[in-house]
Amino acid sequence: MTNISTGEKSGKRRGGKILTELCLAVAAIIMVSPVFFLVTGSLMGTAEAKEYLGPVLSDAKGFAVWRLIPRYPTLGNVVALFFDSPEFFKMFWNTMLLAAGTLAGQLLFAVPGAWGLARYPFPGRGVIYRLYILLMMMPFQVLMLPEYVVLDDMGLFDTPWSVLLPAVFSTFSVFLMYRFFSEIPEEIIEAARMDGAGEVQIFLRIGLPLGISGIFSALLLQFLECCNMIEQPLAFLKDKSLWPLALYLPEIDASRIGLAFAASLVALLPALLLFLIGQDYLEEGIAASALKE
Repeated sequence: MTNISTGEKSGKRRGGKILTELCLAVAAIIMVSPVFFLVTGSLMGTAEAKEYLGPVLSDAKGFAVWRLIPRYPTLGNVVALFFDSPEFFKMFWNTMLLAAGTLAGQLLFAVPGAWGLARYPFPGRGVIYRLYILLMMMPFQVLMLPEYVVLDDMGLFDTPWSVLLPAVFSTFSVFLMYRFFSEIPEEIIEAARMDGAGEVQIFLRIGLPLGISGIFSALLLQFLECCNMIEQPLAFLKDKSLWPLALYLPEIDASRIGLAFAASLVALLPALLLFLIGQDYLEEGIAASALKE
């Protein structure tokens, strides 16, 4: 009886494991399906795409359908994007410059700020930390008017700085890196001080190496934020030549639906590449941001 009971329990565990893996596989396929949708659409002619998406793009009756493999695959959309769409590359490089400037500013200001907030006790530190959390939770719509007034008074409205400066001083990066810096054992810091290391040396030789996971995950999330930024450029940039790529894609009309798929796929590649490189750091960052004090 004992052997039968043990066998039944083992069988139930195996069945539960198989069911769990099956559910996770289905969820993974559903989540990755938009990428396959983009790849298929970029290889599909405009006429074929309109045929499938007619009920969505126009007043055609029926339901939208889709094919995993186009009937007549073509690279015409990719060729048109690379050779006949100079505005795409202009906005693509606008996005990359915005992201590069933001990440450089985060390294210059957010990393030392997070280190000081995490490692040095001073009056009002708790208040400042909670203020960071409050600002992080506020949506852009709440901060848009005061940011607009400040940027306009500084003469930065309708310039790349109007989008770059608020991104550089994003509070989320400080919050995330604070978690990692605060977990460094105090004994290591005290041992370094006893050996004669200065505060700058401690920061450069202990803080940065031990907090690299938090720094990288914060920068990666900030890069993704820059690539997907829509409201800030739309509110602060009137000159379309300064727009990032996220504002170019909605400008493509239904007559160039294939080009829209190709542009979306190319715009996805930098973020996808960075995600694959820093996936482990990103997972650690998300886990750390979910922990309570």
